[in-house]
Amino acid sequence: MKNTVFKGAATAIVTPFKNGKMDFEAFDRLVEWQIKSGIDAIVVAGTTGEGSTLTDEEHRALIKHCVETVAHRVPVIAGTGSNDTAYAISLSKYACEVGADALLLVTPYYNKATQNGLYESFKTIADSVDKPCILYNVPSRTGCNLKPETVLRLADHPNIVAIKEASGDISQVAELARLVGDKMDIYSGNDDQIVPILSLGGSGVISVLSNICPAETSLMCKAFFEGDVDKARELQLKYLPLIDSLFCEVNPIPVKCAVSKLGYGENSLRLPLTFMEKANEERLLNDMRSNGII
Repeated sequence: MKNTVFKGAATAIVTPFKNGKMDFEAFDRLVEWQIKSGIDAIVVAGTTGEGSTLTDEEHRALIKHCVETVAHRVPVIAGTGSNDTAYAISLSKYACEVGADALLLVTPYYNKATQNGLYESFKTIADSVDKPCILYNVPSRTGCNLKPETVLRLADHPNIVAIKEASGDISQVAELARLVGDKMDIYSGNDDQIVPILSLGGSGVISVLSNICPAETSLMCKAFFEGDVDKARELQLKYLPLIDSLFCEVNPIPVKCAVSKLGYGENSLRLPLTFMEKANEERLLNDMRSNGII
């Protein structure tokens, strides 16, 4: 196994906004709470961080600010993937220069690359940097599924150390674990599959849930790694209704609403994302109340 970036729970952190601009004050408070609550890494400017609607200047500023705020207390993983490989290389190099510990590289969206195209794109990005790269497979958002056989081809690259698997297909994850489980770390990209993927040899989760339940998400992983599978399973099942509410509309719409209720910035998103439907918002808030979050 190559060097592990983190083991446990990493938060795919939201990007708070205020008056249409990034709210660094709220972001810093959220980061501090995450670290104090025992979270194992911070993923910045990913899907949950609305990286796709940040300007290039904002994207770079956010990565740099996150690195400075975290100050080496936990690893910072920068979302630098793109459907434009050349842009992904430029952003990845910048993230490395400002001190990000690792890179999260989403499969190219919209282009619908072939498996060979995915291989060449990831290999080219990984060749251009000197930091660990985490592949990110989320076909529901990208229209493109990174197949286990392609990951196996990439697994021998010294800079490609892990994959965030968010296909939702547990059989695909099992095949992935069979093929590359001894070569790279596998992280759950779905909060409702944390324990199932850990049971297949996974190393943790890159989580949306942990934005509002950092200690509990971290404990779910720690309990499993310490051999208390019953406790891990209990937590997984306990938080399933809340997880469902956090994904009843496309991420990060619900979690942005949730963190705003906790005082971390405005309930503000970049178009084309819009506010939650009232019925869904009430469902989310009821689940937060029932878990003692608000």
